[in-house]
Amino acid sequence: MPNPSPHAVDRRSALRAGAGAAIVGAFTAGCSEDKAGEQPADSPKPQPSASAAVAAPARPEAPRPAPAPRAFPGQPVQISSGPRARPQVALTFHGQGDPKIATTLLGEAEKAGARITVLAVGSWLDEQPAMARRILDGGHELGNHTQRHIDIGALDETEAYAEITGCADRLRRLTGSIGTWFRPSRAQYATPLVQRLARKAGYPHVLSYDVDSLDFTSPGASAVTRNVTGQIRNGSVVSLHFGYADTVAALPALLAELERRRLRAVTTTELLT
Repeated sequence: MPNPSPHAVDRRSALRAGAGAAIVGAFTAGCSEDKAGEQPADSPKPQPSASAAVAAPARPEAPRPAPAPRAFPGQPVQISSGPRARPQVALTFHGQGDPKIATTLLGEAEKAGARITVLAVGSWLDEQPAMARRILDGGHELGNHTQRHIDIGALDETEAYAEITGCADRLRRLTGSIGTWFRPSRAQYATPLVQRLARKAGYPHVLSYDVDSLDFTSPGASAVTRNVTGQIRNGSVVSLHFGYADTVAALPALLAELERRRLRAVTTTELLT
């Protein structure tokens, strides 16, 4: 299939970039119910047919277990980026915060054909268990970002291991897997102790990043976009966050710029495969 012309890409990029401001207001709006199809309370209700009365309800299929962690031969224990020869990048998100913002962000990524990696906090999954399946059902990747999102590097061995396994247990209960990746909380890089404990918990690698969006500082959507596009290149792993309106507002322009540069946003596993 031929590549789109620069004019076509620019037109799509402009449309996508202009959507950011509208998204910020949209994700907080409530949904009104459509009552047009409701029947009056005193109207007769249709009677089920004899065949419907005896038909056994179909049993819903159980969801497939999520992918498990895997080892990538030739890669270090701590991974900060992928191959530089392919035009692919991984957008990785710390999974925590308002589920409305998270759902809006996932929808924007999916509209652009982007797949992301979400490193979820265990306590967030306790509060928002449906988000685990929502992430996976969108074609994205789900991993472990500790149970309470405290400074894991400052903990002793027992406490640090509990932070890793606590979130892993939540992921296993909700998805059938401990998640594909582990990322330490409150740190770009894991200490040697945390690396060892992550391997003990079942994660062959620890996921770091080489591009920091700094979106958690709430610098404004334009600054988030500049922070990423000024550093990103083939193989980059980008750190972003759920729960920040600036991130949602920045995403359309960021994805448009990736498209303009012919960079595909894929999961971290895809990036390294």
